[in-house]
Amino acid sequence: MRVTPKRKPTLMPLVALGGLCLAVTLPALSSTVHAAPPVAYKTITVQQGQTLWTLAERTTPANGDVQATVDQILGANHLATATLSVGQKLKVPR
Repeated sequence: MRVTPKRKPTLMPLVALGGLCLAVTLPALSSTVHAAPPVAYKTITVQQGQTLWTLAERTTPANGDVQATVDQILGANHLATATLSVGQKLKVPR
């Protein structure tokens, strides 16, 4: 009967696991998080003939993106469509 000698336990699996953990966490720790700046809103009442686009055009800066403002208004008011009703209260960016 042949007996195989016992192997000594090594630290290699732990070293490999530690290296893997560092490889995963260091990039996450070194990156900076860029959150969007807070947006201030004012509440307006929709008047006859106003559309979401015209409201967005009024509140978008001169060099800004009107479509982005439309998307902001849709999101802030939880609107599924761009259809507005006279008298409807909307939050629009200042």
